[in-house]
Amino acid sequence: MMMETSFLIDSFAEFAKFKNIDRPTMIRILEDVFRTMIRKKFGADENFDVIINVDKGDLEIWRAREIVDDEFAEDSFDFDPNKHISLTDARKIESDFEIGEEVAEEVKLIDFGRRLVMTARQTLIQKIKDLEKDILFQKYKELVGEIITGEVYQILNREVLLLDADSNELILPRNEQIPKDRFRKGDSVKAIVHRVEMHNGNPRIVLSRTSPTFLERLFESEVPEVYDGLISIKKVVREPGERAKVAVESYDDRIDPVGACVGMKGSRIHSIVRELENENIDVINFTDNLELYIQRALSPAKIISLKIDSDEGRVSVYLKPDQVSLAIGKGGQNIKLASKLVGMEIDVFRELDGQEEEDVDLSEFVDEIEGWIIEELRRVGLDTAKSVLVLSKDDLVKRTELEEETIEDVLKILKQEFE
Repeated sequence: MMMETSFLIDSFAEFAKFKNIDRPTMIRILEDVFRTMIRKKFGADENFDVIINVDKGDLEIWRAREIVDDEFAEDSFDFDPNKHISLTDARKIESDFEIGEEVAEEVKLIDFGRRLVMTARQTLIQKIKDLEKDILFQKYKELVGEIITGEVYQILNREVLLLDADSNELILPRNEQIPKDRFRKGDSVKAIVHRVEMHNGNPRIVLSRTSPTFLERLFESEVPEVYDGLISIKKVVREPGERAKVAVESYDDRIDPVGACVGMKGSRIHSIVRELENENIDVINFTDNLELYIQRALSPAKIISLKIDSDEGRVSVYLKPDQVSLAIGKGGQNIKLASKLVGMEIDVFRELDGQEEEDVDLSEFVDEIEGWIIEELRRVGLDTAKSVLVLSKDDLVKRTELEEETIEDVLKILKQEFE
């Protein structure tokens, strides 16, 4: 029985050392388990001392009882054999004991019976498991927003399971993967710790490769000036795997933040682009001048003029016809990201020159085309008949949220105007 206790304490101490559990926590857990065992056997544990020597794997349990006269021991309802001992029984231990003194006796583990000791062993194993889960939860809670690397060990339909350096399970859900991500078992994968939650008593560590924070951390790892705080990343917006815009600001006039982030011949940004499955990254200089910031956000398109409506949170941008498609970008990505970056809805309009005055504003077609359809076309920068007609049906399906059938009807109506 003693060997079993020694083994229990030794194995717990070894685990505690491996997991960097502090000594007071370790002793507290062991004492808690043994006190539970005492309560089950004796009904209470207030008058018991539990002494644990972790280094030697020793356990001592001492019970303190008050000496009472024999008559009280035999006749009184207040006599509690767990707290009191008769004078006669006390003098069997030491002949000079007197009434009112305290007797301390060691309770041997064998007195508890094998079943209680086995229960204590199972309780200790469970507490070790709970502690391990809590340590893992706390460790990753502190790592939320940080990059870690895991190894792919299982690929499921809705998620990829990875293992960290200590063989803990990490989850990379499908919606947190870049659409072009393709993993194989054994692959090394970088991601940020997105969130940590307890699920049925187990820590669930969820990673992300689509979060803007992931891109921010990659810049920190590739650009020393960002890591050192000389360049600040003001905002990151992404269409994962497709396009991103990053606004940066330098706290040192001698440092060009855009140049530092891109690197010589794109050396610094290339490794980030590769990690993000060739995501196209626009790095722009942040400024408090909202007009200039909007112009930079819509890069590479060149703006002629703009009107800001702060109350509505909208801005109307005017460009030459050949710049409109640049401003909108593939599938409307550029304008969508620019809007997120500046925190305003951007409406794109083409500035007509003399040669294009035969073009007709979409508002002229309100009798034939429903207002909400015209609004949707305007939302993606298409405000005249010709601006719609220069695009193919497929382009319009991609850029707008209109049905193919609706677009066919619109094209038919607009074409008739110029026939």
